[in-house]
Amino acid sequence: MLEPMALTDRLDNYCERIGPEFWSEPLNALTNAAFLIAAVAGYMLWRRRTPDDFLALVLIGIVFVTGVGSFLFHTFATRWASLADVIPIALFIHVYLYAALNRFLGLPWWAALGVVIAFFAATPFAGQAVAPLVGSSAGYVPALVAIFVVGGLFVGRNAPLGREVLLTGVIFAVSLTFRTLDGPICDRLAIGTHFLWHILNGLVLFLLLRVLIRQRAG
Repeated sequence: MLEPMALTDRLDNYCERIGPEFWSEPLNALTNAAFLIAAVAGYMLWRRRTPDDFLALVLIGIVFVTGVGSFLFHTFATRWASLADVIPIALFIHVYLYAALNRFLGLPWWAALGVVIAFFAATPFAGQAVAPLVGSSAGYVPALVAIFVVGGLFVGRNAPLGREVLLTGVIFAVSLTFRTLDGPICDRLAIGTHFLWHILNGLVLFLLLRVLIRQRAG
C-alpha cells in the first residue's frame, strides 16, 4: 500500500540541486530577487501613475509573494514550499488575465470572469496535450498563448501597448525555453538554466504590470 505524500517530503526537481541542504540551489534561490525587484519597480510606477488602482496593487503584491514563495521552494525544497511557489504564480496568471480582458479588450466584468473560469478549467487539459514537448513547463503554455492572443487583439485598440504585450510574450517564450531545458542539458551544464527563467520572468511580470498601469493612466 502506498504511503500518503506529506507536505514535508523532499523534492529534487531542478538540475542545480545537489543535496537536501538549504543552499543546495544558490543560483535558483538568489535569482528570485528578480521578482522582488519587479514588484518594487511596479509599486513605484503604480504610486506615481495610478495610486487609486487597487487591482494593480494586488497584482504587485502577488509578484512580491511569488518571489518569496519561489525562494522558499528553492531552499527548503519540500511539498509545502512547492505550494508556496506555484499558488502565487497561478493567482497572478488568472487575476492578470481578468484585468487584461476587462481593461485591454473592454469585456464586461462577468464576461471576463467567465473567460478566466473557462481558462482555468481548460489549462490542465492543454498542459497534458503539450507535456510530451515541454515536460514540466506544460502548465505555463496556456499562459503564453493567452499573452499572444490578448496582445494581438489589444493591438487593434491600442497599438503601442498591444505591441508591448506581444514583446512580453516573446520574452516569456524565451524564459519558458530556459525552464524546459533545465533537465535535458543537466549533464552538460551542472548549474542548469532554471535561474534564467527567474530573471526573465521577473522582467516579464514587470512589463505586464507596466502595461496595466500605463493603460489605466491613459
